[in-house]
Amino acid sequence: MSSSSSSSSSPVSLPGDPPGGRRAVAVWGIGVAVYFVAVIFRTSLGVAGLDAADRFHVGASALSTFSILQLLVYAGMQIPVGLLVDQLGTKKVLAIGAVLFTAGQLGFAFSPSYGTALASRALLGCGDAMTFISVLRLGTRWFPARRGPLVAQLAALAGMAGNLVSTLVLARLLHGVGWTAAFAGSALAGAVVLVLLVLFLKDHPEGHEPEPLPHRGAAYVRRQITAAWREPGTRLGLWVHFTTQFPAMVFLLLWGLPFLVEAQGLSRADAGELLTLVVVSNMAVGLVYGQIIARHHAARLPLALGTVAATAGVWAVTLAYPGGRAPMWLLVVLCLVLGACGPASMIGFDFARPANPAERQGTASGITNMGGFVASMTTLFAIGVLLDATGDDYRIAFSAVFVLQALGVSQILRLRKRAARRERERLVASRVETVHVPA
Repeated sequence: MSSSSSSSSSPVSLPGDPPGGRRAVAVWGIGVAVYFVAVIFRTSLGVAGLDAADRFHVGASALSTFSILQLLVYAGMQIPVGLLVDQLGTKKVLAIGAVLFTAGQLGFAFSPSYGTALASRALLGCGDAMTFISVLRLGTRWFPARRGPLVAQLAALAGMAGNLVSTLVLARLLHGVGWTAAFAGSALAGAVVLVLLVLFLKDHPEGHEPEPLPHRGAAYVRRQITAAWREPGTRLGLWVHFTTQFPAMVFLLLWGLPFLVEAQGLSRADAGELLTLVVVSNMAVGLVYGQIIARHHAARLPLALGTVAATAGVWAVTLAYPGGRAPMWLLVVLCLVLGACGPASMIGFDFARPANPAERQGTASGITNMGGFVASMTTLFAIGVLLDATGDDYRIAFSAVFVLQALGVSQILRLRKRAARRERERLVASRVETVHVPA
């Protein structure tokens, strides 16, 4: 009885867990700061979408290509980055990432043409791809396993704070000092965090060095990917991330502002406030979800599926509202619900994490993190194509959301029992091992 309730209520404490503490918070905070800046750069196009269309003289499909290419690079890099983090450690991968996303943001500032701007966003996406998995790995190396869900949600919270800075600060800079000065000025933040991580970041606390890895050739890569993918928890994590993250990502990254301004008739100022509301809601819900899951591990799937159902329901009501323009109260509700998508997507890592040993955490996180970004990329493209094909009919274009949600939910329901059974088996095995460890 006690074994059952414990496994469903909270994550188990494992032998050899890192101690956490103030030093862990300080080191982890540097990694989070790098991720914070990466998100500012990633989401900067969300407040500059209409300006980019004017600057480069492009339509909806071409505009969506900016974000699609950025996400394509990001998603494609997830497994290689996971492998790199497992092999090279957090510090080296984060440093490479900071150099790349800063160069991408700077290049975007001075891009004279659509082609060079695309190349800059691709470079930015490559650097951005190296941040979040590194921060997740940093958290597992510096904090006890029972703190994993909360630490991951707090990292995501910092990312949303970066989104908030992009929405509030960069948007004002863009319309105050102009395109080049706004984007070039923001690139300075990348240089600052790069210096901090080079000087102060450490991969792990003393006495908690990872086990030496075997030969790191092609065979090692295949073994890492195959072993992580075979775990039902890894695949379930990917589909949870796929199904929950993309509605808010698509809204914040590109199509939210045009939808609110062109389809709903709001001013840019009012639309910007609603985008800010999504971010604030995300931050608040993230704290709640993290606390709930840390205390009640069995709440993971109900929270994820509940978020998907709420998102689908509110989107359906908004798009079907008579007259085509929803009242402000409904748009506020939509943005509040979209705010839950980011925290719900983090639950995917809470399925992948206990399914894989420490030396495979980067690879498993990379596989999981691909989910939401593949879904976001697909939806960004679909909305752009549908807008051009239908003469900017946002009702039809945003209906693409429901197709991907249905696909994701079907896969979650298919995998949930196998993942739960395998997680129970690993938990029992870890307890047996703990009992037999000599005092």
